Amino acid sequence: MRAMMLHDFGDVSNFKPGELPRPEPGPGEVLVRIAASGVNPVDTKIRALAPAFAPRLPAVLGMDMAGTVEAVGAGVTDLAVGDEVWGCVGGLANMQGTLAEYVAADARLMGRKPKRLSMREAAAMPLVTITAWMLLHERANIQQDQFILVHGGTGGVGHMAVQLAHAAGVRTATTVSTDEKAKIARSLGADETILYTEESVAEYVKRLTDGQGFDAVIDTVGGRSLDASMEAACLEGIIASTNTRSSHDLSTMHAKALTLSVVLMLLPMITGVGRERYRAILDAAAPLVDAGKLTPLMDSHRFGLEDLAEAHSLLEQGAIVGKAVVDID
Repeated sequence: MRAMMLHDFGDVSNFKPGELPRPEPGPGEVLVRIAASGVNPVDTKIRALAPAFAPRLPAVLGMDMAGTVEAVGAGVTDLAVGDEVWGCVGGLANMQGTLAEYVAADARLMGRKPKRLSMREAAAMPLVTITAWMLLHERANIQQDQFILVHGGTGGVGHMAVQLAHAAGVRTATTVSTDEKAKIARSLGADETILYTEESVAEYVKRLTDGQGFDAVIDTVGGRSLDASMEAACLEGIIASTNTRSSHDLSTMHAKALTLSVVLMLLPMITGVGRERYRAILDAAAPLVDAGKLTPLMDSHRFGLEDLAEAHSLLEQGAIVGKAVVDID
C-alpha cells in the first residue's frame, strides 16, 4: 500500500512517500481502506517535537480518518465489511497512522460514518468532535440554563464546541480575532461574539454577563487564554481546558472557588484504557450531524498524499481556516 513516511523528527522535508505491506486486522481490529485523513495541530507537534507518545521511526502519522471496512478481526461483531466508518485511530505510540491507503485499527476507536457527510468531511471531524464533547459534556457538564464562553470559536475544537453547545440549547459566547471569523462563529450557533483584540476580559464580562462571569469556560488555547478564563468565569464556575502545561498564578481561581478540569483526549489511545468512549461519543454525535446540527468547517485547500508537507506547513503558519484534509483514495 502507498503511505507517507516520516523518517526523522523535525522539518516537513522528512516526509517521504513509500510502500508498506497491507496490514491484517488482529483480534478486536478492523481493516479500513482510507478515503481521507484529517490533519490536526497535534500531528505537526508529533512531527516537529517528538513527544513521549510519538511513534517509532520510520512512522506513518495521521490520526483522523474516514473510509470503508475491508475486513474484520476476531471478536468484532458490530462492524462489517462494506461499512463506511470514521474515527481517530492511530498515528502515535505503536499505532500506525492514517496517511496510508489502509489501516488496521481498534474497532472501539471508530463508528459508522454519518450519512450526510462526504468522506472528506467525515475525516475532518473525529478528534475535534471527541475533544469538544469531552470538554462540554464530561468536564463542564453544560446545562440549558447556563451561559458559557468558548475561546477560539472558529478553531478546530472551538467550532465543534460552539455547535455542540448550540445543539444542547446552551447560550454561548465565543472569542474570535476578526469580524469575518465572528460571522462564521454566529453561523455555527454562537449567540455572542467577542473580538478579543479589541475588548478586555473585564469589558466583555461586564457587557455580556453584567459582571457576573460565565458558568463555564472552554479553553483549548492555554497560556494567557487560561488566565483570561479564570477572570471570565463566575463564582464557583468551571474551566475545561486542553492546554494547561504552563505556569499560572491560581489566586483568582482560589478567590472564586473555581474548578479546573483537563481533557487529554489522546489518553485512551496512549494507554489503551477507555477506548470505548471514542465509539460512544462518535455514535452520539452522528445523529446531530445527520440532523444538520453539527458540521465541519472545511479549509479550501485540497491536498493529496504527496502534498502532506505543504499541509503541515500551512497549518503551522496559521494559513488553514477550519480543518485541513488529505485525500488518500
